[in-house]
Amino acid sequence: MIAVIDYNMGNICSLGNSLQRLGAEWVLTSDPDVIRSASHVILPGVGNAAEAMANLQRLQLPEVIWRLRHPVLGICVGMQVMCRHSEEGDAECMGIFDARVRRFTEAPGVKVPHMGWSPISNMESKLFKGIEKGAYVYFVHSYYAPLCPDTIATSRHPEMFSAALKYENFYGTQFHPEKSGEVGEHIIKNFLEL
Repeated sequence: MIAVIDYNMGNICSLGNSLQRLGAEWVLTSDPDVIRSASHVILPGVGNAAEAMANLQRLQLPEVIWRLRHPVLGICVGMQVMCRHSEEGDAECMGIFDARVRRFTEAPGVKVPHMGWSPISNMESKLFKGIEKGAYVYFVHSYYAPLCPDTIATSRHPEMFSAALKYENFYGTQFHPEKSGEVGEHIIKNFLEL
């Protein structure tokens, strides 16, 4: 059973559809016991990092997430709140990934938010097994994790940033695999096979 964490921040319909197409059993939950007993955990994300952390803290979930030893995937804001800090709302986050999330700098020709399809490269994880370098995935974000020791894939806007992170059993994607067509569904499948 896959536990999708319910903290009022996720793109649950698209994620649920992806999981169902893959034949995965899943539940939307904020129950610590269900989260602990799941085979895999997904922390979805759409929204504001400070609000996301406040919701997780209200539900007393950061400590539960930190102690998990099975595969955990944070998506977009879900990944960002697994970093040390976010400039979005000056939020102290969970500190799983060794990164401090920053806002993209607006400049001529650089739109913020970064929205749409962009290629990923420098993929260094089983999460990307069978994914070709330069595969396109869907992003929508104004904040990003810089390159760091936990970076396992990169993209550009226009500077290079972490498209995905990994620390031990924790994974994060800045892009939305549930919105990234066949490539994204393959990445979710890889995660479920970890």
